[in-house]
Amino acid sequence: MMPNLIDKIGDWNPQLLRELKGRLKFFNIAIAVATSLLLQLVVFLYQFREFPDDKYSLTNTYCRLSQPYQQRHNQALQQSDQSRIAEYNNSILNNICPQNEIDWQLWWRDHWEYIFLTLSVIFVFTLLVAGTYLIINDLAKEETRGTLNFIRLSPQSETSILTGKLLGVPSLIFLVILVSLPLHLWAGSSAQIAFTYIFSYYAILAASCIFFYSTALLFGLVSSKFSGFQPWIGSGAVFIFLIIPILMAPASSYNSNNSVVWFTLFNPVDTTNYLFPNFFHITNGSPLKNLDFFYLPIGRSFLSIIGFHLLNFGLCSYGILQALKRSFRNPQTSMINKGQSYLFTAFSQMMMWGFILQHWEQITNVDEQIEQSLTLVGVYNFISLFSFIAILSPHRQAVQDWARYRHQEFSSRKSVWQDLIWAEKSPAIVAIAINLAIVSIPWLVWISLTSVIDTDYNPNWAHDNLDRLKILSSVALSISIIMIYATIAQLILLLKTRKRSFWAIGTIGVVTFLPPVILEFLGISSWKYPTVWLFSTFPWAALQHSGAATIFMAFLAQLSVLALLNFQLTKQVRLAGESATKALLAGR
Repeated sequence: MMPNLIDKIGDWNPQLLRELKGRLKFFNIAIAVATSLLLQLVVFLYQFREFPDDKYSLTNTYCRLSQPYQQRHNQALQQSDQSRIAEYNNSILNNICPQNEIDWQLWWRDHWEYIFLTLSVIFVFTLLVAGTYLIINDLAKEETRGTLNFIRLSPQSETSILTGKLLGVPSLIFLVILVSLPLHLWAGSSAQIAFTYIFSYYAILAASCIFFYSTALLFGLVSSKFSGFQPWIGSGAVFIFLIIPILMAPASSYNSNNSVVWFTLFNPVDTTNYLFPNFFHITNGSPLKNLDFFYLPIGRSFLSIIGFHLLNFGLCSYGILQALKRSFRNPQTSMINKGQSYLFTAFSQMMMWGFILQHWEQITNVDEQIEQSLTLVGVYNFISLFSFIAILSPHRQAVQDWARYRHQEFSSRKSVWQDLIWAEKSPAIVAIAINLAIVSIPWLVWISLTSVIDTDYNPNWAHDNLDRLKILSSVALSISIIMIYATIAQLILLLKTRKRSFWAIGTIGVVTFLPPVILEFLGISSWKYPTVWLFSTFPWAALQHSGAATIFMAFLAQLSVLALLNFQLTKQVRLAGESATKALLAGR
């Protein structure tokens, strides 16, 4: 029977068979099973340190007589009767809760719930942290041995190879969890937890594994320069991401009233807290219970929040799979193409703005929450757009091929603009502009709607027409400065020098952050000299201290610089596309 199963696995996915044969050895299986059983025993016995013995106190939780004694003690405290307090304390010292007055049913229920929740946390961290480490480490070893290029030449499809990696590399981790599942299910049933919640937890955990493992594969493929440190960097980042809700929960310092709550949907720890409220022992319950998405109360319903989580994981995992397919066969290509960047930008904007638009009347500090959410959206857009500049901007050879051989594609009747929008080898300026337009549309809609939304839960700073004009100016100045940086980066990548990527990243980093640092160091603050700051990377810092005429002149100056840079870029692209014979005849 076993040989037949192995043959079927090999026929279905040869890569999976290769991974399983290399890992599922007798010694490895024995270690995994023993580790799982030992872990279950430790978790089961750890709670017995509080087992109600013959000296179980009357004031403890599971003693049925604790309430009358507690009432007497509270009355004595209220009356400040020291003699009665002393009498109560002596009675506690001398009186022990009888065994027949201990609520054993409640104690066992809480004991099983403790086991269930503990195993739930262990499952999350073991699967995601350890699994991520193993996948990245496996890719690093394949790259070092040179077998990864051999796998790339395999006739198998990318989906088959990547699926084999996802299922085969962490197979021993799966075995550890599989052996622990019976106790986990039994503990959940004994703790009177509904099976619908338990299986929802399993569904979220499986979706999390697909997402994190796919991300780990992508990270392993594109981070070959960090050989030796990749597994620790990847698994360490996952561990920090998972532990953040646990560290923040006791102080209740996080909520669902901001735009970046989208990123918390990728954390199964938050979902576990939602499904099992005793997980963090928070009296107000999970912050996800108040979650709204475009004014839809998805957090109020168990089915809607789980469905939303699974949909989010599914869409993002599918996007990562597309990036994996591109990066696997050709590591030199960009992770995403221009069309995919438009979809990614639109999707991320929809998710982040969806959590901004919610029922603000339930929140006390509305202005502060909305301002914080919009700031976080701005920071995210700033980072993502600069990332697209690095990812989408082609190098000299690619632009040269496009400019030189584009005329051969006239049969497809593609215009230059179509190429600039969709072609991978064409300059990325138009693609960056489209991404900027997608990012700007929600801001423009938000600004225009601030005059018609009810003022009871609308920020005061957006009601004034002058403030609205300055926000529009901030958006326009930000668009123009990012376009200038995108053009500079593309010009540097067209140079014939070596390490063009290094020079492009370094130049953009210097022109982005060095001028504000120098201005602050020299004491040229934005409120004293707003005109100077309007020409920096962060013009919005000086908008509230600048006049309309000054802002307009700064915008015209940036447009002039952008026009000159694009004129130079067009000239460079035309020169790069000339044939060698034509360049020689022209004396170049």
